[in-house]
Parts: sequence; structure tokens; C-alpha cells
Amino acid sequence: MPDVKRITVIGAGTMGHGIAHVSSAVGYDVVLHDVSAERVEKGLEAIRASLAKGIAKGKVSPEQREATLSGIRTSTDLREAVKEADLVVEAVPESLDLKRGVLRDVDEAAPAGAVLATNTSSLSVARIAEVTGRPGQVVGMHFFNPVQLMPLLEVVRSEATAEATVRTAREVGSRLGKETIVVRDSPGFATSRLGLVLGLEAIRMLEQDVASAEDIDKAMTLGYRHPMGPLRLTDLVGLDVRLAIARYLHGELGSEAFRPPGLLERMVAEGKLGKKSGAGFYRWD
Repeated sequence: MPDVKRITVIGAGTMGHGIAHVSSAVGYDVVLHDVSAERVEKGLEAIRASLAKGIAKGKVSPEQREATLSGIRTSTDLREAVKEADLVVEAVPESLDLKRGVLRDVDEAAPAGAVLATNTSSLSVARIAEVTGRPGQVVGMHFFNPVQLMPLLEVVRSEATAEATVRTAREVGSRLGKETIVVRDSPGFATSRLGLVLGLEAIRMLEQDVASAEDIDKAMTLGYRHPMGPLRLTDLVGLDVRLAIARYLHGELGSEAFRPPGLLERMVAEGKLGKKSGAGFYRWD
């Protein structure tokens, strides 16, 4: 495996621009790719805004801001974006077909020794890797939102993932300041499987009028010292994202714990997706 110096991030959305941000901040050469100049610029603007907040709070110096921004190049040409990468991290939306298509294209254009990582939160790494000619070099690197603040990196290994690939992912995670856990390629891995079942049960409790959204969340933040309640967290993640994962895990695991609650189905159908739409279990300005 190469000594990672150059990282390409595919997808400039919430997760992608966060991964690009933290990678550049610790000195990696970064290419941020998306399918349009508008999407790339939106990702860069989010990075600028995050750095501005850091300066305002005294956590980032103006020099660090400039170094981070200057370390990120942008591209809308996939082949150009990955041609010199040591590590490629795809952070496109949570669709198996989409991720497989991206990894197939990346595999054709990236250097032979490059590690290919998927930021999937629940999908099969093996299914994503099987479309490439290098399944041993494909690994899950599941970051958490916001990437700049969340300290965990979940490294997911399939049966085919080489030990050297896992080691590379963990070394990169360590340099990014993350604590890493290594889990087997099983539906939902460790984090999404546990986090989702709590969130879905909270939605069922709200549906059954057990308590208000605020009180259900307080039960977990004050009673169990969770930093955020499961319903507020669902708003931040996106109700549509959680619904898609619930449907996938219910199909894969066959457990009724993952059957999507009717309330979740209805809210998504009504466009109540959480913070990004302005309304979910809470109102968002």
C-alpha cells in the first residue's frame, strides 16, 4: 500500500466537504470532486464557513485557514481527480447502485496501488467492492457528521479486504485525529445498527403518544447522558436518509426492530425531512 499523501474525495456534499476539510487541515493534498462546478463551490463555501467559525472561536488561526483552503483543489472530471490519488474516498448519497457506479469508474482511473474507500453508513462494502478489480484494496471509512468535530471513524472490512488496506485506513484516521474501530462487513455495521434501532423506537413512542418529542429526547440526554436525543439526531441526519437505511436493514436482517414506523414513512412523503427541509420532529430556522 502507498504512503498516503494525496486524497481524493468524491462528492462535495455534507460528508464529502467535511472529509476534504479535515484531510487538508492535517496536511494531505486534497482533490474535492463533484459532478458540477456549482456543487463543488457549495462544498468549498461550507468549508470556508466552518473555518470562519473556528477563527471566531479562537480554535483556528488565519494562517491555518489559508493553509487548509490552499491544500484543496477541485475538479468536475473524475478521471482527472483520481489519477494521482493514494486514497479515494467516495461520499456520494447512500445508494448501492450509485456507489457501485462511482467505484467502478474510480477503479478504472485511479493508480493501481490506490486504496478505495466508501463512506457508506450501512451498505455492503463487499457489494460495492465487487465491481472493482481490486476488492482487497476497498474498505469502508464511515465518518460522522460534522466530520470536523466527531471523533469516531468506523473502518469496515469485507471478507476480501486486505490487512494492509485496513492498516492504511486506520493510519489515515489516526492522522485525522479520529479514534478508529474496526468492524466486520455486516448490515448497518456497529454504529448505524445500534443508532438506528434507538431512533426508530423513539419514533414509535412518539407515534403511540408515549411522550412528546422533547421529553423522549430529554429521557436520553438527561437520563442516559447521550449528547443528543434520538429524534433531534434524526432531524440532523435526515428523515429520508434514516428511512432508506431502515428499509435496507429490515430487508437484510429481517428484524421487526428495523421496520420503518408509519409516522416516519408519512413525514418523508410530506417532505418533512428534518433540518435540511426546515421541519421534522422539530422546527428549524
